[in-house]
Amino acid sequence: MNANEPREHGEGNVGGSWTQFGSKPPVAGGFQHAVPTPSDDTTIMQVPAVPKQQSRFTTGQKAIAGLALAATALIGGVAGAATVSAFGGGTTTVASSPSPTFKQASNPLTVADVAQNVQPSVVMIQGRTGEGSGVVLSEDGLILTNNHVVVGAGQGGSMTVKFSDGKTAKASVVGTDPTTDLAVIRAEGVSGLTKAALGDSDALRVGDAVLAIGSPLGLDGSVTAGIVSALDRTLTVGNEDQNQQQLPPGWGNLREQSQPSSTTTIGGAIQTDAAINPGNSGGALVNAAGEVIGINTAIATGGGTGNIGVGFAIPINTAKQVSQQLIDNGKVSHAYLGVSVTDASGDVPGALVRQVQEGSPAAKAGLKNGDLITKIGETAVDGGDTVVGQVRGFKVGQQVKITYMRDGKTQEVTVTLAEKTGE
Repeated sequence: MNANEPREHGEGNVGGSWTQFGSKPPVAGGFQHAVPTPSDDTTIMQVPAVPKQQSRFTTGQKAIAGLALAATALIGGVAGAATVSAFGGGTTTVASSPSPTFKQASNPLTVADVAQNVQPSVVMIQGRTGEGSGVVLSEDGLILTNNHVVVGAGQGGSMTVKFSDGKTAKASVVGTDPTTDLAVIRAEGVSGLTKAALGDSDALRVGDAVLAIGSPLGLDGSVTAGIVSALDRTLTVGNEDQNQQQLPPGWGNLREQSQPSSTTTIGGAIQTDAAINPGNSGGALVNAAGEVIGINTAIATGGGTGNIGVGFAIPINTAKQVSQQLIDNGKVSHAYLGVSVTDASGDVPGALVRQVQEGSPAAKAGLKNGDLITKIGETAVDGGDTVVGQVRGFKVGQQVKITYMRDGKTQEVTVTLAEKTGE
């Protein structure tokens, strides 16, 4: 039962019970306020009741209070709210402590503030056959986007970048990584751009407020609001029948904003209900502080082309390391485990190891054919795609704990991932 719902106290109450007031309803004007003294803010003061003064909020006051609470929830800077009971005929207690449990946010930001701050860092990318969005990484024109946006720009990678102030510039490809569906391009002949503030996607929690900023359906500078509705999703996206791709079981259809040339598996994706549509690809998913925490990549659809309220973004922590390698080397080094896996068919969910490559990190760690991988790192494994997606998010040389079942017994092993060659 909700703590705020009235409870029954037996008979004797006319027309119902009054949990908050005892056995009798309140008398008009019986509400008492506590006013701290200037000399001692810990003192609890008794203040005479204000006669015949309405104690309830008016409709306008409720609306203002609601807006204030909504703004507080959005900025995420307050861990709780000071609550004073408006019920009870006795003294209202104001709790004080030398070490308060929360602090008022010093620089609260509204949705409009965040959007205004971030929009100059998000661009529209136009090509011969498609369009998308991008995030400014440097003042001299480096821009992060999706690989499938660059592919959709047309043969030769001829692209035009449109900035938030309406100015445009030609752009060329710095490097692409189809494996993670990320790319870096450079706008030519520009300077003094507003680069994006990059956040920490590992700090995200389900329920965090986010904004998606990009150019959906060619409408540059568009902003949509929502929350993080799930974390650590594994997506398999690509040109399956050149139209629709599949999400994990139970998640319907997935469609990328442009049809890429091949399928790819993305691990650790951020799921959001902020509206994302074709053209948002490569744009920013930002938190309430205006930091980019994801690169919008894909949407779930009901069989058509529109968003049904489920979008996905590549975590910015993955995008950081991939983009830096593209800038430095023009290519990306990927870690590999060295196993061929398929979905488990039994009662226990996981990835069944079909083959272990000789000399691979998996072989050196002792994994064998027939092992059932149930967890990789801290992520539960639902099927083969989870293993593939998670490994692609790890770094070369990183040590990863793998939990697996063999002969009905659960075991753990730590694997040091090596660099994948021959790509």
